[in-house]
Amino acid sequence: MIEIKNLSKTFRIKDGLVKALEDVSLSINDGERYGVIGYSGAGKSTLVRCINFLEMPDSGSVSIDGKTMEIENGVLYSVNAGEKRKMSEKELNRMRSSIGMIFQHFNLLDRSTVFENIAYPLKYTGKTKKEISDKVFNLLELVGLVDKANAYPSQLSGGQKQRVAIARALANDPKILLSDEATSALDPDATESIIKLLKDLNKKLGLTIVLITHEMSVIKSFCERVAVMEDGRVVEEGNVQSIFSYPQAPITKRFVSSTSSLSKINDLIKADSPLVKSQNGESPLYKLFFDTKVDSPVISEVSRKYNVDFNIILANVEVVADATIGAMIVKIRGKEDNINEALSFLKESSIRVEEVPGV
Repeated sequence: MIEIKNLSKTFRIKDGLVKALEDVSLSINDGERYGVIGYSGAGKSTLVRCINFLEMPDSGSVSIDGKTMEIENGVLYSVNAGEKRKMSEKELNRMRSSIGMIFQHFNLLDRSTVFENIAYPLKYTGKTKKEISDKVFNLLELVGLVDKANAYPSQLSGGQKQRVAIARALANDPKILLSDEATSALDPDATESIIKLLKDLNKKLGLTIVLITHEMSVIKSFCERVAVMEDGRVVEEGNVQSIFSYPQAPITKRFVSSTSSLSKINDLIKADSPLVKSQNGESPLYKLFFDTKVDSPVISEVSRKYNVDFNIILANVEVVADATIGAMIVKIRGKEDNINEALSFLKESSIRVEEVPGV
């Protein structure tokens, strides 16, 4: 397990000080696919680099598999049974070897072959040439690039380069893999391929994967839990299905909206479209949110029971963390009392109902 407590980091720049992290606390379970999302400058990349101390926090603590490292005034200490001592560079490097990391721009050695890039972390581990060769080819098989062993990075596609970077990050058999915007430089097909590979590695190797991204679609397709960051703080955290179904923070709502066709309702409202205007006998616009707990034809049932008609303006169905979540924007036609009773019934049926503002 990774336990992050009260982590803070401030950068000194030309114009003054910038708080990149402010009192961040998170718990990430063993074998979990965990996401951290935020816009540029939110602090997410700083956070992930503080987990393996590529970036030294100002204060706070990071615990990995029960080993606690505490930072005071930028100095790193190892804490064991209540005793605290300054951590040596050798200890820090040993800890880092249990954590692999992949980056947006791959960070491959251009003048080295694929084989040499993957073998690089094994150079000074005391392994024989045969042991290194066997290890590299096992990793190449794992990422599906055995036929590219002698190719150079310039001969590879973006997705293939990231596969090489993943293989290299796994060379020392880490328990944790950190992914810092690893899909941001890839096209959609390559992104989907890398996400599938990371999911497979998570299952085969029991890897704990912490994925940093600004793309909610990546969180949706890969992660089990997610933390949403803004201005160096975690503003919302939870399992991905709950975050998509019931976003609370304004920034989370914007991220969720960015992956849903329901966001088009704002364009219709701005254009003063007849679709969004309520006619005589019609309700205002409502958003209805369904999740996997709703498995009956509720809309049809409500329509018959309360003698109302649903005019569906927009609808959206998504698979999030292997669960199905649906939503729609509707107008309801009927008598006012019947409409109110229908809305009450929907809420009692585990359907979240929200009136659409701005109409």
